[in-house]
Amino acid sequence: MSQTTLSDQNQPSNADATINTTLPKDPSVFGRVAVVYGGNSNERVVSIDSGSAVLKALQDYGVDVTHFDPKTDDILALRDYDRVFNVLHGRGGEDGLLQGLLEWFNIPQTGSGVLASAIGMDKVRTKQLWHGCGLSTAPFSLLTADTDWQQVVNTLGLPLIVKPVHEGSSIGMTKVNQLDELPAAYETAAACGDAVMAEKWITGREFTIVIIDDDAYPVIRLEPADITNFYDFEAKYNRNDTGYYIPCGLSEADEKHLQALSLAAFKAVNAKGWGRIDAMQDEQGNFWLLEINTVPGMTSHSLVPMAAKARGMDFQTLCVHILAQTL
Repeated sequence: MSQTTLSDQNQPSNADATINTTLPKDPSVFGRVAVVYGGNSNERVVSIDSGSAVLKALQDYGVDVTHFDPKTDDILALRDYDRVFNVLHGRGGEDGLLQGLLEWFNIPQTGSGVLASAIGMDKVRTKQLWHGCGLSTAPFSLLTADTDWQQVVNTLGLPLIVKPVHEGSSIGMTKVNQLDELPAAYETAAACGDAVMAEKWITGREFTIVIIDDDAYPVIRLEPADITNFYDFEAKYNRNDTGYYIPCGLSEADEKHLQALSLAAFKAVNAKGWGRIDAMQDEQGNFWLLEINTVPGMTSHSLVPMAAKARGMDFQTLCVHILAQTL
C-alpha cells in the first residue's frame, strides 16, 4: 500500500505545545477509585509494575484509591467503586471484557470502550480496519500449523516477524531470517494463543506515538541496543541500553505527518482517552502502522510517561489527568 496523504481534519492540534492541565483541586471528586491491575494474562508482571506506579501517584495526590486484582479479588466487588483506572494489560483487561463489565455496571472507566478494546487487541482486525480506511499498515499473512511456509516467504519476503494475534508487550514474537526458522517461530507464537500472524519486516526506524485527549504527543524514536533485532520484551522492560529519542530525528513535516497518521489510526479504531500507536519508517521514507495499544504501560521504562514529560507533564499529573477523563 502506498503512503497515505491525510486531510487537514486529521492533523494534531498544538502537537508541540506544553500541556496546560487543570486538575481537580479536591481529590474527593473522584469518589472511591479502583486501580485494576494484575490479572491472569501473560502480561501480569508488567501490569503489576504499571498499576503499582499509578496507584502510588493517585494516593500521593489524595485520591481514595484501592488496588484491585481480578485474579484474587471478586470481580463483582467492582460495583462498590465510583470509577476505575484500568491498568490491566493483556487479555481480560485490554480486549473488551473488563470494559463490557464496567459498562454493564455503569461505572466510569479510563480509556477505550468495548469496541475499540476488542479491535485493538486483535492485530489482524486492527490492520484490516486500517487497510480499509486507506491507512498504510505493514502487509501480513495469517498462519496455521498447515501453512505453506514457502508461500509465506514468497508473499512477505525475508526477514519477517511472527506474532501472536492477541498478545501485547512483544510476547511470543520472533524475527525470522530463514525459511527453516518459520515452524519454530510459529510454535512460539501459537503457545500464547489460538491465532498467529506473519508480518513483513520493515527495515528502517521504529517510532511510537502517544495519544491523549485526541492529541498526538511528540513522537518517540526507539532504538534497541541490538539494531538487527526489534523492540522486544527485554528491550521494553528489562534493558537499560535501549535508546529513546525526543526529538525523534524526523523533519518537522514528517513528524506532523506521522502524528496525523497515528491520530487517524486511533480514531479509526474508535479508541478514546489515551493510547499509543506503534509505527515504522522504511528506507524510502514511508510510514507503516504496526499496532495500537489501548492500555499502554506505565512502568519506569514506559513510553506514555516519556511523551507526557516532553510536554511538561509529570507522572502524577499524567495519572490524575487520565483519571479526570472519567468525570
